Amino acid sequence: MKSVIKAALVGLALSLPASGAFAQGVSDSRVATMADWAVFVESNPTECWIVSTPKESVHTRGGRRVSVRRGDIYLLVTFMPSKNVKGQVSFVGGYPFAKNNPVKIEIDGKSYMLPAIDGEIAWPANESEDAKLVAAMKKGVKAYVIGQSQRGTITKDTFSLVGFTAAVEEAAKRCGG
Repeated sequence: MKSVIKAALVGLALSLPASGAFAQGVSDSRVATMADWAVFVESNPTECWIVSTPKESVHTRGGRRVSVRRGDIYLLVTFMPSKNVKGQVSFVGGYPFAKNNPVKIEIDGKSYMLPAIDGEIAWPANESEDAKLVAAMKKGVKAYVIGQSQRGTITKDTFSLVGFTAAVEEAAKRCGG
């Protein structure tokens, strides 16, 4: 599973402008933008993903707000037909996550855990969890992603889900998901 996510992120990184702010640049692999979500398609092999950046990020340590420096922050859903991946959710936090401390996504008062962590990337434990999370994201308006860094900083990133359904359906259509 890690290699699938890493492959998608490498493709994402290569398609982003040097600034890392995908919404502000032009990419050859971006095929659509649906409100707050962008749809990307690569060929050889065919891979599709949707991605968004947070609308707000709050950082706390010991209950107090703190300033931190983070790398790029993305919430993604990936489709890779050649690896039978259909709707894999992943979160890139922009910092190394604390070990054995899953990342949590909250949508409409319900929590979903992303226990699989590799450095700055987290994802659900299995495909059925991906499917539940995608279904919740289709119905929701906002997703709150809460993680903890190796240094103990708690991050809460707020993602808009406006355009999510149209974007995920477009990516699924283009990649047979």
